[in-house]
Amino acid sequence: MSLSSRQPVSRALLSVSDKSGLLDLARALVAHGAEILSTGGSARALREAGIPVKEVSDHTGFPEILDGRVKTLVPQIHGGILGRRDLPEHVAQMQEHGIAPIDLIAVNLYPFEATVASGAGAEDCIENIDIGGPAMIRAAAKNHDHVVILTDPAQYADIIATLNEGGTTLETRRALAGAAYARTAAYDSAISSWFAGQRGETFPERLTVAGQRHEVLRYGENPHQQAAFYTDGTNRPGVATASQIQGKALSYNNLNDTDAAFEAVAEFDDPAVVIVKHANPCGIATADTLTAAWDLALRCDPVSAFGGIVALNRTLDEETATRISSIFTEVIVAPDATEEAKAVLARKKNLRLLLTGGLPDSAAAGIIIRSVAGGFLAQTRDNGRVATEELRVVTKRAPTAEELADMAFAFRVAKHVKSNAIVYARGNATVGIGAGQMSRVDSARIAASKSGEAAKAAGMDQPLTVGSVAASDAFFPFADGLETIIAAGATAVIQPGGSIRDDEVIAAADAAGIAMVFTGMRHFRH
Repeated sequence: MSLSSRQPVSRALLSVSDKSGLLDLARALVAHGAEILSTGGSARALREAGIPVKEVSDHTGFPEILDGRVKTLVPQIHGGILGRRDLPEHVAQMQEHGIAPIDLIAVNLYPFEATVASGAGAEDCIENIDIGGPAMIRAAAKNHDHVVILTDPAQYADIIATLNEGGTTLETRRALAGAAYARTAAYDSAISSWFAGQRGETFPERLTVAGQRHEVLRYGENPHQQAAFYTDGTNRPGVATASQIQGKALSYNNLNDTDAAFEAVAEFDDPAVVIVKHANPCGIATADTLTAAWDLALRCDPVSAFGGIVALNRTLDEETATRISSIFTEVIVAPDATEEAKAVLARKKNLRLLLTGGLPDSAAAGIIIRSVAGGFLAQTRDNGRVATEELRVVTKRAPTAEELADMAFAFRVAKHVKSNAIVYARGNATVGIGAGQMSRVDSARIAASKSGEAAKAAGMDQPLTVGSVAASDAFFPFADGLETIIAAGATAVIQPGGSIRDDEVIAAADAAGIAMVFTGMRHFRH
């Protein structure tokens, strides 16, 4: 059979939950001489539009039963779909049993995913598990040599065009068959995940993952790599829900960095600004206003902030937009923006402004997946927080209330910095960040060095780390990392603890007269 030879449609079965485009498709089929079979609400919509339609129960001679659970699961339907027109024995059997061929199926499934997302109870969710629909889809896709399968209203326009050209080609039917199996796979994945959730099973024996392609990207991390952006249907506020108000298309790296920035800014209740470069924060601050938070976040590392991603946890206002737009910024992401702020940013035509409509719940459950050769790793999202009363003071000097507040802030920031992570903070603002080093000592040195450079740029006499607190995402294996922090001028340290040399580290802290607390919780981020 030629890929390009055309096949007309003599009979079609239309049974859809989403009736977008249904009438246009049906009219085109009727105009080309096709008989229309349908069920329930689809048949009613067609009749009301004056389109000739035959109920499936009239076609099969078998009524809908069990509250509509059984209406297409009969030989007259599945035989009409699965029968091969090129095999004489199939044709003979179809004629013997009065089975008429069905050349086109348009089915979109009961809205199971939307029902779950609405918070419906288990009974409603189960009733929205489609059985006949997936069976017809899979049957039609299997017999795509002879049958067209449509699973998305977005496909209708192209099919109408092909009907006007004399019918569908095998190439078209084959592409639609692949899309059909992808749809049923995603549908079954959603159902499987829901059942696992009902059982409280985070990691079932078979973990299924499905995504809807949102956009094909220009390239991946590098121009020689291909890339695409997929959404998973959970509607977690962020890059997947964002509306792009202005600016050129987002790249793979833009999306990755924007996600990192927005997840970090959602950690904070007060007005907060996060500046990210290459998936690492280079400045984070909270304050009474976004403008003040921006000034503090930028002060931490103004050099790295150039060409960075800025995330905010409040509606972007005109004054803050003006401040941010004073330096080159790739992306700004926020829950919303005032019209005045949008007007300010509109002058920077390449700057991307993303509005998400809300903030992600930083304490919500969820799974993070990363591919490895031959498979993938899955883990729960790091939403751990340590309450102040859970901190264990291990030094002779206890931290002051001000130091405790800054340590809690710094440790929350450290959760979003690539390991090994050292974060210096003061006044709910980062003043030095060391990220992604093989040695914790190097991270402490880099952060202190950047603090000195930032202070010099701000016309200050001493590094910003003097009088700060420091957070480490994991324990100090030796005292040298802590000693580097002490040399930078920090007065208190928060760290998980748990090293076999904790006693040495504590002794170094006591010798310097600084305070140190253990959290008992590690925040590695690789």
